[in-house]
Amino acid sequence: QVQLVESGGGWVQAGGSLTLSCAASGRIFSIDVMGWYRQAPGKQRELVTAVSSGNSTNYADSVKGRFTISRDNAKNTVYLQMNSLKPEDTAVYFCNARLKTQRWLLEKDYWGQGTQVTVSS
Repeated sequence: QVQLVESGGGWVQAGGSLTLSCAASGRIFSIDVMGWYRQAPGKQRELVTAVSSGNSTNYADSVKGRFTISRDNAKNTVYLQMNSLKPEDTAVYFCNARLKTQRWLLEKDYWGQGTQVTVSS
């Protein structure tokens, strides 16, 4: 089985910073893309940022220049450094990994349980 465990959420004032971490563990053959999504109350889940196994990244326009994603392939871990946080960044943040559990199997998406980020004005 595969588990994604997130940490690092919390409460911060506007303009502050937080760092999220997500470690994937279990039966993993390879990880392609790792990323972060978020879901605010009453809104759909949206992609925040993602990084490929080759370290190509993409960001939602709303977080460009403020958030930075990175990954440690040796640890199967992805990080999200969030700076200059705004109240509209308040949401539950979910880690996602697209991976194979065996070489011959197709990739599947796995999700963390989510971590709350609250930014007060």
